[in-house]
Amino acid sequence: MNETTKTLYFVLAAALIAAVAVVVDPSRSTPDVFDDVGEVFFAEFTDPQSPRTIEVIDYDEATATATPLKVEFRDNKWVIPSHHGYPADAEERLATTAAALIELRKDRIVSNQAQEHSDYSVVDPLDDQATSLAGRGKRVRLLDSEGSAIADFIVGKAVDGKSGYRYMRIPGQNRTYEVKTDADVSARFEDWIETDLLKVSPFDLRRIEINSYTINERLGRIENRQQTVLTQQDNKWSYAGQEPNSETMSDLTTALDDLRIVDVQPKPEGLSEDLKARSGIQPTMENFRSLQGKGFFPNPYTGQILSNEGEIVVDSKDGLRYTLRFGEIAAGGPGGQDSEASEEAEGERRYLMISVEFSEDRASAHEGDTTKGKELADELQTRFADWYYVISGADFGKLRPSRTALRAS
Repeated sequence: MNETTKTLYFVLAAALIAAVAVVVDPSRSTPDVFDDVGEVFFAEFTDPQSPRTIEVIDYDEATATATPLKVEFRDNKWVIPSHHGYPADAEERLATTAAALIELRKDRIVSNQAQEHSDYSVVDPLDDQATSLAGRGKRVRLLDSEGSAIADFIVGKAVDGKSGYRYMRIPGQNRTYEVKTDADVSARFEDWIETDLLKVSPFDLRRIEINSYTINERLGRIENRQQTVLTQQDNKWSYAGQEPNSETMSDLTTALDDLRIVDVQPKPEGLSEDLKARSGIQPTMENFRSLQGKGFFPNPYTGQILSNEGEIVVDSKDGLRYTLRFGEIAAGGPGGQDSEASEEAEGERRYLMISVEFSEDRASAHEGDTTKGKELADELQTRFADWYYVISGADFGKLRPSRTALRAS
């Protein structure tokens, strides 16, 4: 055996011994597969105030479409461009989300295989090359003021048996991680807006008038008219001289207190200005078409607005009178794959038109705060003037209880 052959044998033997040593004592070497465990996901993301845009893209398997939601800081306020620039109550949510993402670490690697992405629900919802509709995750992007990505990741399903852990992947990379995170990255429109729309609590309510009727558009007349009046005094509700069903009343007052908006549509600028001015709606073709298209019918002579599915009138102790008018069925449905959202939006979603007025006499009669009432009425009237709201079928039902449901069992 010549010297060259001997040398080759020695090299091969040394390599074999080294490999065996790694198997017997893995602490002596760290394979590349574990080279980023424990690292933060976004090392350059250090300032929770730096994001100026957040994009959340969910995926609806039923329609095989990505459902995006975008929140953006524009003109010194947060708005939702994906919903006609509706004002967002996003600053606290975004700050909390950003703070959680700054500390986000790669706790454990679970896979390096692209074909296993669907097992962990981390398939990119924007990937039009993926053949499977199932297993798609939620993609989240945080952008700075220049539009550059600060963070970009795909959130998958929850890890079985480990509370607070989810699967996560960086777009364009095969590796999937198990991650502990408290980041709230909802793609639901209603999670990014003001939740206390009417700014009234059940204890502040004094009178609720339910005007049930329908509009026969073909004959141009009101049908099935019925009025129900409920009053509250000393924290007790009364209906027709009796105490109403407690569960039905709880559903009604809770729906008013926590009115959930699932979508919005802007009113024409001219109509908004008329409503803000409170001088009556101008009888223009644009105004009439807009209102009637949503199920609302203005009387050009009296200024009264009737609704396709009736209305409720609500008085508060501080002198505010809210009128909630229920219009046509709104197109669309719950976005994304959120089972809770689907449950809440069960039934036919409805257009809702809200107006508010203040009366000093009403506030005095209920021993309310007249200054607070007037200021709040001015704030809300300006807000309500710009938008048609869309509410879930569940809330629509709770806000229009029948007389039978109101009777105490």
